[in-house]
Amino acid sequence: MAEEKDDIPDSPEIHFEPLVQLPQIEIRSLEEDEQEMLKLRAKLFRFDSASEAAEWKERGTGEVKLLKHKKDGLVRVLMRRDKTLKLCANHYIMPWMELKPNCGSDRAWVWNTTADFADEEAKAELLAIRFANAENAQKFKEKFDEAKAIANVKVNSKQNGVTGGEEKNAQSGSEDQPKKSEEEKSESADEDTDKIVEQLDDLTVKDKDTSASDKTTEDKNSSKTDDGSGDQKE
Repeated sequence: MAEEKDDIPDSPEIHFEPLVQLPQIEIRSLEEDEQEMLKLRAKLFRFDSASEAAEWKERGTGEVKLLKHKKDGLVRVLMRRDKTLKLCANHYIMPWMELKPNCGSDRAWVWNTTADFADEEAKAELLAIRFANAENAQKFKEKFDEAKAIANVKVNSKQNGVTGGEEKNAQSGSEDQPKKSEEEKSESADEDTDKIVEQLDDLTVKDKDTSASDKTTEDKNSSKTDDGSGDQKE
């Protein structure tokens, strides 16, 4: 019996050519043009105020990233759920955003965003994020504040019409082209407004009517003079 088992030939390898050839498709994560500033594991919550009893609801657990765009320099928060990789946070960090401790915890933060695109449309959200330890929470806050400073420079440069080179100097703290303080900007704006008001005071309707009447009187006088000269010739 043992010899018969040894005599059994191996099954031939069968190969079938596929009927349809499918080309390889490159899958893009839309993160190719961004630089990763931070990546940490965390759990994200959102405050649901639309329900009958307003409460915090878990949005997902996964890796939260701070991604800086290589061209415009803006930083966004991107977080995907584990396994499904579905977005649970996707928004830019703006200068007015503030991280606040959640219930006095040293490993959780709360912040507002007016346009989160996790659901493929802009929504205002109140978000809370919790890390495994206080060290990771502090790392997130440091990078978050750094992203706010970058966004602040971008916003100010657009308002003042600063070029790309001047913007880099502003980010690095260069003293060659110092930025105006908010007080100086407001004072200069007030001075410009006062000048415009003074010019408007000079251009009153009364002045325009007086000049027009003066011109009409001159035209009448000139016409009378012409008529008198004609009579003398006759």
